[in-house]
Amino acid sequence: QVQLVESGGGLVQPGGSLRLSCAASGFTFSSYYMSWVRQAPGKGPEWVSGINIGSGSTRYADSVKGRFTISRDNAKNTVYLQMNSLKPEDTAVYYCNARSVIAGADFDYWGQGTQVTVSS
Repeated sequence: QVQLVESGGGLVQPGGSLRLSCAASGFTFSSYYMSWVRQAPGKGPEWVSGINIGSGSTRYADSVKGRFTISRDNAKNTVYLQMNSLKPEDTAVYYCNARSVIAGADFDYWGQGTQVTVSS
C-alpha cells in the first residue's frame, strides 16, 4: 500500500521557519522524483520544489528560491522541505508528490497535505 505522509506544518510568524517532512512507504522511494506542491486558499496548485533521484539535483520556484531547501534521505524514505524567512503568501496546504516512469508506465502518488499558516 502506497503512502505519503506529510508532517511539520503549523502556524508561524512572518520571518519564521518550518521543516516539512514526507515519509514514504509502499514503493521504491529512491527511484522516484520527489516534489512539494502547495495550494493557497482560493488558488490553484503551485509547484514549489523538486529533487531528482541519483544526483539529487534540485529545482525551486522563483517565489521560494533562496528561502526553501529540499532534501531527501533515501535510507529513511523521507523528503524534507526546510522553509526559512516565511511570508504570509507562503500560507497554503503543502503536498508531497512522488513521480516515476517505470517500464513505460507513469506512477504518480500524493500525500494528504499539511497546513502551513504564516501570520502574526
